[in-house]
Amino acid sequence: MNTVEGLVNQIQGLSTTASDVLSLQNLLKQADDSLHAESTRLFPFLDQLDPSKHSLGYLYFLEACTAGPVTKEQAGSYVLMIARFITSCIAEQIRLAPDKFITVCKRFKDQVLLLEEPLRGVAPMLTAIRKLQSSSEHLTALHPEFLLLCLLSRCYKAGLSILEEDVFEVDQPRDLFLFCYYGGMISIGQKWFQKALELLHNVVTAPMSTVNAIAVEAFKKYILVSLIHHGQSPANLPKYASSVAQRNLKNLCQPYIELANSYSNGKIADIETYVEANKDKFESDNNLGLVKQAVLSMYKRNIQRLTQTYLTLSLQDIANRVQLNSPKEAEMHVLQMIKDGEIYATINQKDGMVRFLEDPEQYKTCEMIEHIDSSIQRLMTLSKKLNGVDELMSCDPLYLLKAGRERQRFDFDDFDNVPQRFNI
Repeated sequence: MNTVEGLVNQIQGLSTTASDVLSLQNLLKQADDSLHAESTRLFPFLDQLDPSKHSLGYLYFLEACTAGPVTKEQAGSYVLMIARFITSCIAEQIRLAPDKFITVCKRFKDQVLLLEEPLRGVAPMLTAIRKLQSSSEHLTALHPEFLLLCLLSRCYKAGLSILEEDVFEVDQPRDLFLFCYYGGMISIGQKWFQKALELLHNVVTAPMSTVNAIAVEAFKKYILVSLIHHGQSPANLPKYASSVAQRNLKNLCQPYIELANSYSNGKIADIETYVEANKDKFESDNNLGLVKQAVLSMYKRNIQRLTQTYLTLSLQDIANRVQLNSPKEAEMHVLQMIKDGEIYATINQKDGMVRFLEDPEQYKTCEMIEHIDSSIQRLMTLSKKLNGVDELMSCDPLYLLKAGRERQRFDFDDFDNVPQRFNI
């Protein structure tokens, strides 16, 4: 116990300057095992430390204190203690022990879920991310935890603030998989389908040596969101997807592939029959709601197809051709599509005629020019970053060693020296 008291005194005395904090870090590393051995007796010592001044020392003590099993009764006090620490700690100090900080924050997430109050964890976890990040482009191990809390608490807008940031630095591949998967689900919840497709696409095309469960679940949702947003599912994954994904994902998601094939026929009755026959499968995957949205989107697709053929059509004709129950139902679909900008049309209430129009956008307004300019600037920034990554990779010893081995096996320049008699 005297050792712990001495360590508290050293924490109090070595938390001022950067050089002192580095010295303290070495002391804490050496004392880590003894702190865990005394974990049940450390709580009184936390009162002697100020998390806003002694952040590094407080972090080591807090991590040791929370290492054991936690009951639901204890979780309430732990959540308050960790939230207070996250809010007041010094970012520069906790970054000296990122693994400890991540561990404490993950335990915090587990405890708010144990209390069945995920909303309590959203704001502190976002603060933790900001303090742990080296820049806004850094994807930390806490990003997926934060998005999971947003999902479970249905606090989708808080999650969108993180999803709008560009990511160029990732600590662990699993963090990227989960970040994009949870981010895709949040975007679906907000009906931000284009963003959802982008994130789910990142999961299914990311490098992988073996198929993982995250990629399989992401591919199922990717198919459904593609049907909702584009009216079709991509026939094949792009060439840059891993060979493992290209070989296995379709086989593991066969009911969804068949659903997409049924959707492409454009017959509502067929797809409804298929969904009913496979309802248990979709429900067990927690995708039944998304499947129903895909079925409803077929009405929109069929109406959009009519705009390519007709200039004017009655609501009764639309109802008949799209297999809706009444002209009133057709009118509601058309009005909603006009509101969402999915078609351009006017409805004459006197005779129930719908007139389909061309896209009125002339691409010459100030707002559109600003939008195009900002997109160009963003692409130029991305291009510079990719060039920088390419240069770094071209100088990486491990990459050069691997590339050299591959070149020895497949050096096509050597084919010029093949004797003439072997030419075909």
